Amino acid sequence: MLSKDEIRQILQNRFINDKHNSLNALPLPNKFKDIYKAAKRIKTAIENDEKIVVVGDYDVDGIISCVLMAEFFDEMGTDYVIKIPNRFKDGYGLNTSIVDEFDKALIITVDNGISANEAAELCLKKGIDLIVTDHHMPPEILPKAYAIVNPKQKDDDFPDIEICGAEVAWYLLAAIKEECKIKYDLSQCIELLAIAIMADMMELRDLNRVLVRVGIEKINSSKRPAFKAIKQTFQKSKFELENISFLISPLINSAGRMDDANISFQFLHTKSYEKALKLLEQIMGFNNKRKEEEKRIFEESLSKVSSEDFCVVASGENWHEGVLGIVASRLAKHFGKPAFVFSEFEGKAKGSARTVGKIDILKLCEKEKDLFLSFGGHKGALGMLTKIENLPELKARLNARCKMIPSEDFLSSDEILGKVDIKDVDLELLEILESCEPFGYKNPRPLFEFENLTVKNVKRLGREGKHLKLILNKGKFFVEALFFDFDKEPCLEEKISFVANIAKNEFGKTVSPQLLIKELK
Repeated sequence: MLSKDEIRQILQNRFINDKHNSLNALPLPNKFKDIYKAAKRIKTAIENDEKIVVVGDYDVDGIISCVLMAEFFDEMGTDYVIKIPNRFKDGYGLNTSIVDEFDKALIITVDNGISANEAAELCLKKGIDLIVTDHHMPPEILPKAYAIVNPKQKDDDFPDIEICGAEVAWYLLAAIKEECKIKYDLSQCIELLAIAIMADMMELRDLNRVLVRVGIEKINSSKRPAFKAIKQTFQKSKFELENISFLISPLINSAGRMDDANISFQFLHTKSYEKALKLLEQIMGFNNKRKEEEKRIFEESLSKVSSEDFCVVASGENWHEGVLGIVASRLAKHFGKPAFVFSEFEGKAKGSARTVGKIDILKLCEKEKDLFLSFGGHKGALGMLTKIENLPELKARLNARCKMIPSEDFLSSDEILGKVDIKDVDLELLEILESCEPFGYKNPRPLFEFENLTVKNVKRLGREGKHLKLILNKGKFFVEALFFDFDKEPCLEEKISFVANIAKNEFGKTVSPQLLIKELK
């Protein structure tokens, strides 16, 4: 049995190599190649009243990157335009159609642009300076931009940390602030950075962990109308970390998935509480539509795949593009294998992919790049385009590749620390666990083994009774446990052994630990 001191030491060992464990210890902007070149050009544009065009992406990271830039330019009184492409009309990122909209402007990309070679060529022809800020893997041939700020460039000095597009934009603002010699509180951006980091599934280690820890505190003290509107509508007195992943991020994402991401940009950017409430009502409608489409396509996907395959490849005619990534995530989790989901239209197949365990799907797809018209992203998630006629060959090749991957690489990054006695599940253990939050990618919420606990009470929860609430005991000690989407219902007085997380249960004014059962043994 693990003692509390042993649990504390195991968890703290995760962070031994983290160098940037406080806001004062974060890497400086000068670690980025081209960042001061970009900042000086933006300073000149501000001083000369040039129009600045910020081109973002339609996901949470891209939307938040645009909000960060917009709020800074608001403060500076700058003439700027926010351009977030529509997923269905414009496609992803900076393209020649967007460049054609502007004759005299400085264009800055956020969370995209590292592969926009054609658009960059057009900028050159039109005499438009282009500044690219991105965090996706650079291609072999970079766009001919005035400046490129991306920590993944080969000759970049930024530490080896996965950061999101909003963090790159935030660092650029720090450099502009320095060049302009102005006072601007960059800590006010951290509430939004926390959401972008979580939504883009960045590693919750090092500077990402610091920013999310500080960010959740700032979200709760924020006067931003968007957060006040969510609190009011969903009756939240306080946001917990899980609310970022399961409430705030899906809401912000839903507009871009189902309609137009500019609605979510306006929602986060507005200073009017009344406007935020109206926009939230619209966004909630998109989110409900998203859930319906996601459920339908997920169920259709299940009928198209074999559990014998080493990766999941599913496609359907005119499947809604906006939910392909979510369906891929669900399929990856359901089968414990990388998942690729495509929507077929006009001879082409547009897809999204999500990974499991330690498998890098970007490298996986790079080996089959002859079958793609285009693809891009990072090791955990990516988007792609191919011809429908290529799908059978792609499925065969991906399966062959995944068959060669060691089985342990497919396993979840969740970590079973060891066996715990029920008597040690108390508030002190909760405090030890909370000191290591936020949990997520590369800092998984720890799992513990429990043996021979007696079931004293069973209650079904949810409209369809798909979840269980259990009261368990061993000797004189009792604990409450939840079992979501249970696959086996224990009987009263049955002794059960299982793997579970330990979480905080806040009911009314009382706080107590509870177990979240993941698997019965």
